[in-house]
Amino acid sequence: MFNLDWKPDRSSPVPLYLQIKEYIKDKIETGEWPVNSKIPSQRALAEIWKINRSTIVTAVDELISEGLLKGRSGSGTRIINNTWSLMTSTPPPDWNSYVQAGIHQPNFSTIQEINKAEFYPNIIRMGTGEPAPDLFPRAMMKNVFNRLTDHISPLGYEEPKGLLYLRDQVSKHLKTFGIDASPSSILIVSGALQALQLISIGLLHRGSTIFLEKPSYLYSLHVFQSAGMRLFGLPLDENGIQTKTITEQKRRQNASLLYTIPSFHNPTGVLMPEARRGELMDVCEQEQLPIIEDEVYRELWLDSPPPPPLKAIDKNGLVLHLGSMSKTLSPGLRIGWVVGPEPVIERLADIKMQTDYGSSSLSQWTAAEWLSSGLYHQHLEKVREELKVRREVMIDALQKHFSDIAAWSVPKGGFYVWLRLLPALSIRKLFEASLEKGILLNPGHVYDQHSSQYLRLSYSYASMSELKQCLPQLSLMIRQLLK
Repeated sequence: MFNLDWKPDRSSPVPLYLQIKEYIKDKIETGEWPVNSKIPSQRALAEIWKINRSTIVTAVDELISEGLLKGRSGSGTRIINNTWSLMTSTPPPDWNSYVQAGIHQPNFSTIQEINKAEFYPNIIRMGTGEPAPDLFPRAMMKNVFNRLTDHISPLGYEEPKGLLYLRDQVSKHLKTFGIDASPSSILIVSGALQALQLISIGLLHRGSTIFLEKPSYLYSLHVFQSAGMRLFGLPLDENGIQTKTITEQKRRQNASLLYTIPSFHNPTGVLMPEARRGELMDVCEQEQLPIIEDEVYRELWLDSPPPPPLKAIDKNGLVLHLGSMSKTLSPGLRIGWVVGPEPVIERLADIKMQTDYGSSSLSQWTAAEWLSSGLYHQHLEKVREELKVRREVMIDALQKHFSDIAAWSVPKGGFYVWLRLLPALSIRKLFEASLEKGILLNPGHVYDQHSSQYLRLSYSYASMSELKQCLPQLSLMIRQLLK
């Protein structure tokens, strides 16, 4: 909840506890930390600021004595007053009541912890689903920016569906793996996540049921749930979603739509083979069940290209296809696309214009230049080579340190190894113990509440040396927790 980018100055003559006290007091006085909010735990503050916990205790105790904070055993320390409320009988606004009244559900607490911990200094991110900083093509990006200066527009607002030049390049790109889509059937979005948000509020009724694999990345979000939708998980095997369950469950659940990640599934890494894709299309056509095909990992194949996308074999406009550059090039570019029937794309484009008036013009021109110049395909080849090496490093370490305590499959692409721990243990304790050692994990339960003995390990973000260092440490921590 709170941004803690400040750090106490060890070279200052002012004692550390007074610096901390004044920092917290200033946040309370300015209203940045509102009344009724719970401040971070003393242990968390000590870890973030790299100081002794007793120093935090001293600062907090003084703020409690001044009537600004109140500590309660087992429930943390809360802000109960600000300096203005101590001087007047008029109480300040209770912003927490507004926060709790918002219609969009908050992230799971574990997801919030992960999102914050990813930016702790010296943290090793073993679950992060994005390319490593050293995979960023700096020289190529500089080349792209240099090219842009010759023909870039004044960077005004683009048309509702996005920059036409980019949509034309995306259309050509999609043809390379079998999707025939005109620019008018393509919407440029700020990453695939925005596409899901637009679909949730633009195409479905409140109370609708969404089918998806179980586990799934979608369970870690509240995009559909906050729009009043219900998620219903279907069984997943080594070939992807089990199609034999769809017909019966469609009638029982009155499902409106099916969401799937057929290529290098998040979090399991499963690749849906061509035969299963055909079965899925057949049953969904029979049941008139539209499909959201999330293909953001498609181009990250490591052994051989995946089968054609569902959209490539879609003859009846059943599939909404999502693509993105976030996993392949740069998440900060915030460029993705939705491919679908033109009336659907028109509807989603209209809603997008109401929410952000279009994705960044600079990002759109940049993405178009990457595609049109051929640099994007060159970059993909280098990324695949690097990810293949990283995958082998992780698999070798798992075989050496986890063969007796875990099970896993070797992914054919994407970022993830879905690790199942064989002995039962508290993943929460493992998460906390790892974090204390500077290792950040993604527990399986955020992707499915029943996957409590799983970890999503990523070989895409941590450096090679970090992969080799962390996995033996993780194995040791697991064994210590089992004692």
